[in-house]
Amino acid sequence: MYKIIRFFLFQFDPEKIHYFTAKLIRITLSIPGMKWIWSKRYCIQDETLERELFGLKFSNPVGLAAGFDKNATMFNDLAYCGFGFIEIGTVTPKGQDGNPKPRLFRIKEDSGLINRMGFNNAGLAEAVEALKKNKRKVIIGGNIGKNTNTSPDGYTSDYLECFAELHPYVDYFVLNVSCPNVSSHAKLEDVDYLRELISEVQRVNASKEIQRPVLLKIAPDLNNQQLDEIIDLVAQTTIDGVIAANTSVNRSELKTSESRLEEIGNGGLSGKPVTAKSTRVIKYLSSHSNKAFPIIGVGGIHSEKDALEKIEAGADLVQIYTGFIYEGPGLIKRINKAILAKSK
Repeated sequence: MYKIIRFFLFQFDPEKIHYFTAKLIRITLSIPGMKWIWSKRYCIQDETLERELFGLKFSNPVGLAAGFDKNATMFNDLAYCGFGFIEIGTVTPKGQDGNPKPRLFRIKEDSGLINRMGFNNAGLAEAVEALKKNKRKVIIGGNIGKNTNTSPDGYTSDYLECFAELHPYVDYFVLNVSCPNVSSHAKLEDVDYLRELISEVQRVNASKEIQRPVLLKIAPDLNNQQLDEIIDLVAQTTIDGVIAANTSVNRSELKTSESRLEEIGNGGLSGKPVTAKSTRVIKYLSSHSNKAFPIIGVGGIHSEKDALEKIEAGADLVQIYTGFIYEGPGLIKRINKAILAKSK
């Protein structure tokens, strides 16, 4: 059924169809009885699926990655798709339009997406207002970043502002420092700067009555030396975990033609082309740290097999995004059923 729906949806501009789909989900779930139907169709309740990490209890290990619900307007509805957790954002202090359109592209031959959204979002204040409507059906992560026009000496202030304002409304935080579509990308992945940023966030966190888990989202294109630096960084800062991995700038071995890729231009690659890359990063971090910290695995999960490979590589939880678009909400239930079968 979803393949028929997808065929129709894929005839239109991907960014426009995203907002259309969001509205369609909201309208559908407003019909009396539809939430119950979706819960029965997509959700699995089983204690075997529950996971406890960094002080949080997840009903199941399958989450939605940041970028789908940028402005925290969909999470209450998306909870009926069976997710164990949903990450909103990336949220920046001020609302911003992001990069010029078009900026989101399907590469159907590779079952992937290329985006250069540029942290488009309505801003911190609107995210907070939306999160006040949280019906507590699912764990919420807050993915935070800096405004495009912020000067380098203000990066940390941007992250701290988002952290402080979102703190009462989200269950965990993600420092998004690995998006290839923001300015001064090099500084955001400089280990010395990351140590400073994490330390400042941890300082503010420690001043709160309740401390929120803080995770770092890294790129799939890091080499082994850089991954070793991440392992050392986690140990030094005692940050709670790592999300591996963000979109990739590497476009080797794609089926999509060179001419089409040149037409699309710059942007981060997601979907099936990054499956192996993100799994490699997960496996390296897990094995070389002796499983010293939790890892959320994301990148190219389009099937139950993809998700199980991430978990076997060392991921404690997994997230989907592009796979959700290509495979539909049924993917979440299939992954959870596969995890249950594996545990027996």
